[in-house]
Amino acid sequence: MAYTVGQVAKAARVTVRTLHHYDEIGLLSPGGRTPAGYRRYDDADLERLQHIRFYRELGFPLEEIAAILDDPDADPAAHLRRQHELLTDRIGRLREMVAAIEIAMEARRMEIRLTPEERFEVFGDFDPDAHAEEAERRWGDSDAYRESTRRTAGYSKEDWLRNKAENEEWGRRFVEVMASGVPADSPAAMALAEEHRQLITRWFYDCSYEVHTGLADLYVADPRFTAHYEQIAPGMTAYLAEAIHANAISRA
Repeated sequence: MAYTVGQVAKAARVTVRTLHHYDEIGLLSPGGRTPAGYRRYDDADLERLQHIRFYRELGFPLEEIAAILDDPDADPAAHLRRQHELLTDRIGRLREMVAAIEIAMEARRMEIRLTPEERFEVFGDFDPDAHAEEAERRWGDSDAYRESTRRTAGYSKEDWLRNKAENEEWGRRFVEVMASGVPADSPAAMALAEEHRQLITRWFYDCSYEVHTGLADLYVADPRFTAHYEQIAPGMTAYLAEAIHANAISRA
């Protein structure tokens, strides 16, 4: 089937001018033309355009895209595998950024006062002052916000590093239980869900079972919380939420 330049531009969400430019530089030349000289694109052209758009989204320059697509040793399946790997890596980096932003929001919410060097040691490259307005708007009127602010106002760098280490150790053991294949309502998973609740209570505020199940629902509903746990282990968010609910029910 043949497509006009306008049809291709609309379907691919690019401009006609962009398609003309791709033709001029030899990146995407249409498979045919009408007797009047108008461009006509076939299915193979559309597939090539899809690859071009993937690589452009990943930041590749047009010259490099042309070299990749014109490689005689590469087949379409190889391009898809390469794009999948690149996109997966990018998603992983974005998840790490989201998790770090969540930490930054939490840090600002709790009025952490650290030197630049201490902030880097605890939080990495991200500024704890980021997203301060959203954090206060979201939690500022809650008892948990006020209690955690009061309790953490005096936390030192060593306190925060200890908190970080405890959470990482808990996360490691939780992932081990999840990877073992036991259900989320198993005694092992529920015990770690209870430990998760107690960590919150010990460091921030009194986390009741009702509050804990509310947090579990938030982890699933809010993509930023989801990204944090999925960065630790794929599938962790839903498994943790189910374990938290099961633990709360068992202790009711």
